[in-house]
This record gives sequence, structure tokens and C-alpha cells, in this order.
Amino acid sequence: MPKKNYSLSPLPFGYKDLEPYLSAEQLKIHYEKHHNAYALGANAILEKINKARKNDEDFDSKEILKSLSFNIGGYILHSLFWKNLAPIKKGGGKLRGQIEAAIKKEFGSIDRFRKEFIQAAMSVEGSGWAALACSEEGGLLITQIEKHNVNIYPQYSIILVIDVFEHAYYIDYKNERGKYLEAIWNIINWQEANKRLKKFDL
Repeated sequence: MPKKNYSLSPLPFGYKDLEPYLSAEQLKIHYEKHHNAYALGANAILEKINKARKNDEDFDSKEILKSLSFNIGGYILHSLFWKNLAPIKKGGGKLRGQIEAAIKKEFGSIDRFRKEFIQAAMSVEGSGWAALACSEEGGLLITQIEKHNVNIYPQYSIILVIDVFEHAYYIDYKNERGKYLEAIWNIINWQEANKRLKKFDL
């Protein structure tokens, strides 16, 4: 059973620190309203499961487990997403280190990787995420995540994830997902991506 109480960890930056690429208003609503809703949702479902077990009652497994996956997935993906971002003066935007070499090896060039990643993010059906993942054997893979129900390949770990739910960008970019995806490269925290890559033998 997952832990019983999910709560928001502090953001690794201030609300205004990602401007002009993400506004303080956009960030505040995304973090305090949407991310927090997944934490509360997960807690409520876990409480319902624990109550049913305590009272030896049945529950709708299909409905409960799908909702639990959605809320825990949303909580964890957002937690990763915040770590993926950083102000320019604190590591954001500059591709460097092991991740740069790994991307060039896998995709041929940084431009090719960026093109493929943006295409993946643009073509997510409805709401979801685009992710860069790494396998235990060291290969990189771009994948899509629909909603929060993580369909990452077995033995792959997420290195970089970008939220393409409209709640991630609508205040700043309205319905123009492409503009948001172009802007967010300026605040990607590649130092964090390098930390996640260290456990792989690339």
C-alpha cells in the first residue's frame, strides 16, 4: 500500500523565478490548485480503501484503482516536473554534461531530439505528458503519458517530463501549446536530468 498521506513539498524556486517563460500566476495555480488536488485525491482514495478493509467491505476495484493511479500518478509526475525546471541563473536552459552526450548519441543531434520531443508533446491526445526515459541498458526513449496513468515501458525510468495538460500553460499561452513548448526549453533543469542519468551506464 502506498504511503497514507501525500502532501506538497516546497517548490525548488519562487513563483516569480521562472518569468517570463512561466508567470507567477500560472505557477501558483498549477502548484497550489492542481498539484494539490492530486495529493488530496490520493489521500481520499487510500482512506476509502483502508476503511473498506477495516470493515471487511467490498469496493469497485476497477473504479478505485483507476482513480488511485490517476491521482498518485499526477502527484508524482508533478513532483518530477518541478524538479525539471529552474531559473536561467540557477541551471535552467543550458544543456550540458552526461545528458548532452547521451542525447547526441541516441538522436544524432540536440536539434533532432528537441524536434522529436516537441512533436511527441504536441501530439499527446487530450491531456498528458511527454517524457524522456532511460532503460536499464542505457538507451534513451521519448514517450507519451496519457493523463497521469503512467504507461512508461518496463525497466525504463523517467529522466525528463513536461506537463502538457492545459492547466500547465493556459494562463500564459491560452491554447497555444506549441508556444509553451518552445518557451519551456529556456527553463529546463538539465542538472537535474544529469542526476537522474547517473545510475545508468551510458
